[in-house]
Amino acid sequence: MSREDRERWNKKYSTNVIPTKVVKVVEDFAKLATGKRALDLACGMGRNAKYLASLGFKVDALDISPIAIESLKNIENIEPKEVDFDTYILPENSYDLIVCTYFLKRELFPQIEKALKEDGIFIFETFMHHPDNTKVPSNSTFLLNEGELEATFDDRYEILHLREFMEEGVCGEKSMKASMVAKKRRGGMTIDDFWS
Repeated sequence: MSREDRERWNKKYSTNVIPTKVVKVVEDFAKLATGKRALDLACGMGRNAKYLASLGFKVDALDISPIAIESLKNIENIEPKEVDFDTYILPENSYDLIVCTYFLKRELFPQIEKALKEDGIFIFETFMHHPDNTKVPSNSTFLLNEGELEATFDDRYEILHLREFMEEGVCGEKSMKASMVAKKRRGGMTIDDFWS
């Protein structure tokens, strides 16, 4: 990610009203994890990380924004770290739970699988392409295609929850979203396996 990305997110976190309510799929499924080591990828201001910490998880909270990371310092059970996801490598076999909401970087999917322990849980939710969208990222690279999560994860994970849904905000804005909860299957993989 570039310096421009960092500045853009810093500006967003400084000037916009940032949601504080935990994402529902995280609230509904985080307790499926059998251990207490968690990762919140692109954590933002930490709504999910704070929730996981309240459940007793030890949470690594990663984001490109120093403003976001600074806001999470000195919170019990949260280890915030400023990272560039273009260069940062997730530690392998480290997490019982990985959460990623409203951040799509497909190149991280193989790393996420390697970072999960066997039977680890991956919770993911983000925006999708849809002609009726009125509030989604302007860059289409950051939007999922219909059926993409199932096609990408089905043969390497046990998919426990998969939902594609249109959500309407309080002001009538519409966003098509997809959420997934997947359990890592036992057995190894390589990056070549993942993309085959």
